[in-house]
Amino acid sequence: MTTHQKPQQSFWGLWNVSFGFFGIQLAFGLQNANVSRIFQSLGSSVDNLAFLWIAGPVTGLIVQPLIGHYSDRTWGRFGRRRPYFVAGAVLSALALLGLPQAGVLLLAAGFLWLLDASLNIAMEPFRAFVGDMTPADQRAQGFALQTWFIGAGAVIGSVLPALFTHLGIANTAPEGVVPDSVRLSFFIGAAAMVLAVAWTAFSVREYSPEEMAAFGGASHAAPGSQPLAYSARGPYWLALGAGLLALVAEMGLDKQLYVLGGGLALFGLAQIGLRAARATGALAEIMSDLAQMPAQMRQLAVAQFFTWTALFILWIYTTPVVTKYAFGAVDTIGAAYNAGADWVGVMFAFYNGVAALAAFLLPVLAKRIGNARTHALCLLGGGVGFLLLLVLRDQWSLLLPMVFVGIAWASILAMPYVILTRVLPPHKFGIYIGVFNVFIVVPQLMVATIMGGVIRSFFPADPKWTMLVGAIVMAAAALAMLRVREEGA
Repeated sequence: MTTHQKPQQSFWGLWNVSFGFFGIQLAFGLQNANVSRIFQSLGSSVDNLAFLWIAGPVTGLIVQPLIGHYSDRTWGRFGRRRPYFVAGAVLSALALLGLPQAGVLLLAAGFLWLLDASLNIAMEPFRAFVGDMTPADQRAQGFALQTWFIGAGAVIGSVLPALFTHLGIANTAPEGVVPDSVRLSFFIGAAAMVLAVAWTAFSVREYSPEEMAAFGGASHAAPGSQPLAYSARGPYWLALGAGLLALVAEMGLDKQLYVLGGGLALFGLAQIGLRAARATGALAEIMSDLAQMPAQMRQLAVAQFFTWTALFILWIYTTPVVTKYAFGAVDTIGAAYNAGADWVGVMFAFYNGVAALAAFLLPVLAKRIGNARTHALCLLGGGVGFLLLLVLRDQWSLLLPMVFVGIAWASILAMPYVILTRVLPPHKFGIYIGVFNVFIVVPQLMVATIMGGVIRSFFPADPKWTMLVGAIVMAAAALAMLRVREEGA
């Protein structure tokens, strides 16, 4: 078959492809800046916050590979990726409407689970969508514009409660009630989510399977058309998980570790069962793709693991750190605490604004020193930001670390995917990006199950030290990126 170069997108073409991410990240901005505040308002202690956030990583671990697998194989009248991010947008909007209305901690955690599941359904196909719609030499530009939308959406999502407070809407409420400024912000986020994703869904025509084949990327592999690889490492994962479960039971460790141990054991059992039965189907193909990851993807996975460990620490613990040390407050119904929580929204908006600007500088720097070194340098800067969060106490000075975090965030959202889409087969963009995101989810699961116990054991009254842990793992991510070998390097 004659192959053709995929056509270059115009600026407005790239704009339409990525605009939906504005709504997705507005929702993420609301979640990241306000969920700990909502949980504390409903009675959660600081050391239980990580466990309540566990819905996100568990959901992403299951949803992202499945959505990637099926979106690669979905070719219908509504397209390949669009049915997934439209469905995810509608479900996310429902979760955004329900979360601040929950009134009960357990119900709020359930809405967070629904929100995370829905955002994962919407987000994963968007990453593959950029790869689908752009030629290889335009992907850095495509992911940079997507990063700009991510930053812009998160700025608005993060700052909305503070903006409504400034407009006179109450940012305090009785115990067990979420302030009106936060509730209204989530309602605005629900509408923005649906409208932004609808813009992309209705303004972009996806390439047909025949067009994708003509571009040199086979349309999609029929089930069973490629030999499956069955990992022999299942017994090792099972033993590791069982050992951790036994250790938790024997030593009376934090019961949240049962989640991690059970997950490792189930992963091992799945590998053992699939290998023994020579099974086929979605799970077998996902496990096979996981076992056959390209070398660069394995190298990137290590950096992703450390990077997202640090980010999850940032999102969970910035609120208790800032409200306690910069605003001197621990009483969640007091004005000082809620002013501090509003300021965390401003800080998060600020780093996302920095990311939106930095996104357009990254391709320029990458041309000079390469994508991997650019990402390593940005991650190292992110580590500096964590160290500054550890020591700074004035609320305005806390914007300085957000500059470093914002530069790192811009790179995190773009550079790994630029490297990755250059080495992946086009007909497997969805599944491999879904699998790649497992290495975003696993560290979040570890933080959610381990960090609460670490706080209780080592610094029960000093959550600031979580920022030191974040700095260390971000530096480890930067070092890991130095091992990544780019295609042609």
